[in-house]
Amino acid sequence: QLYLMESGGGLVQAGGSLRLSCVESGYTFDEYCMAWFRQAPGKEREGVAFIDIGGTTTYADSVKDRFTISKDNRKTTLYLQMDSLKPDDTAMYYCAAALDYEGPPTLARAEYNYWGQGTQVTVSS
Repeated sequence: QLYLMESGGGLVQAGGSLRLSCVESGYTFDEYCMAWFRQAPGKEREGVAFIDIGGTTTYADSVKDRFTISKDNRKTTLYLQMDSLKPDDTAMYYCAAALDYEGPPTLARAEYNYWGQGTQVTVSS
């Protein structure tokens, strides 16, 4: 069984930065793709950033050039560096793993079969 645990959320002013972490346990960390998703109140959960086994990344247009996804295989940890935060970035942020996926970069929710509990990010104006 694979477990994911997010941390690093909080309250920040617009223009500020936060770094989210997601620690994995129970599986071989460097053998699957991972991503960050977010869900604001009343909205669908949306993909934010993706990283594959080789380190290839892709981002949603809304966060491109502001967010950076990375991973440390030795620490079995996924990161999301968020800069130039906006009030529209306010949401619960989730990390997710796609154990069976071998296709091109994807932020399609259906491809991810393991999820963390989420960490809240609130950006004040």
